[in-house]
Amino acid sequence: MTKRILTGLKPTWDQLHLWNLFGAINPFVELTKREEKSDFFLFLANMHGLTVIHDAETLKKYSLTILKLYQALGVDTSKVYIYNPADIPGHAQLNRVLSCLTIMGTMERMHSYKDALAKGKAGEVSVGTFCYPILMAADILLYDADLVPVGKDQKQHVEYARDIAGKFNRQFGETFRLPEPFIPEGSATIIGLDGRKMSKSYNNYIWLLDDEKTLLKKVRQISTDMKTVEESKNPDENNVYQIGKFFLTPEEDQARRGKFLAGGYSYKDAKDYLFEKMWAYLEPIQTRYKAISDEEVFRVLENWKKAVSGLAEAKIQDVYQKVGFRL
Repeated sequence: MTKRILTGLKPTWDQLHLWNLFGAINPFVELTKREEKSDFFLFLANMHGLTVIHDAETLKKYSLTILKLYQALGVDTSKVYIYNPADIPGHAQLNRVLSCLTIMGTMERMHSYKDALAKGKAGEVSVGTFCYPILMAADILLYDADLVPVGKDQKQHVEYARDIAGKFNRQFGETFRLPEPFIPEGSATIIGLDGRKMSKSYNNYIWLLDDEKTLLKKVRQISTDMKTVEESKNPDENNVYQIGKFFLTPEEDQARRGKFLAGGYSYKDAKDYLFEKMWAYLEPIQTRYKAISDEEVFRVLENWKKAVSGLAEAKIQDVYQKVGFRL
């Protein structure tokens, strides 16, 4: 049985940041190179985006940006199923079936809901947000995904998909594969400028499309301790080092680590070096991004739409038959 690997990103902003890159897209691209006999699915999570964006033109604009970045970041559009779930009825159809099998107690254990509850804001959570993991389960189970590259914060949602799939299989017979989260070592959490996890809500992110001037400004804002130039600095507790390690070869990383430990290495020099490495990495991505037209994005979606729709429809027919929808 062919292994299937699936992931997707939500268009809730007009860019992606470093955590999206190193926590989801890069691991996915690496898997496409290593797992030559596997099938790969990369979707636009715009149905999830509606929980945040309530303006049609904004959601369309952000969606196009994400799809262009998929290509600019090295996704091979000739071998990866790239698609818009809003074009495929099976996502909403399976979401309905799974919603009927999932109890409130399960959803109330969701981390984001418990956080809102603790802050006294549970009443402000939309039903779509509350049921987010069920739609994510539908996105995953519809295509029998085996592996789902995600950031650490999304691990619980993949576990929800496993639990929901297992419940369906026990009730109606073997139907869905049980997916596993794929979190590469070292990329589970990408820290932001202030040392917390990189997040739009913390305003501590670095965008992939930040221009050179903006990038330099943000690098200089990375928080540091009060140690002098002469003092030894522990790289494992240093924000400048932790962010920078993703942009270095193993040899460069080892040499830089030695500088931190030896002392005599100023934070200004460390940040200047980090900026040079980051800009050398991001500038080619930005160049590729600018060269991708809207028409090319639409062409890729259209190329894969029939194949993806066929897979989804076959699964929905099986599910509908098993739950008794087909008379």
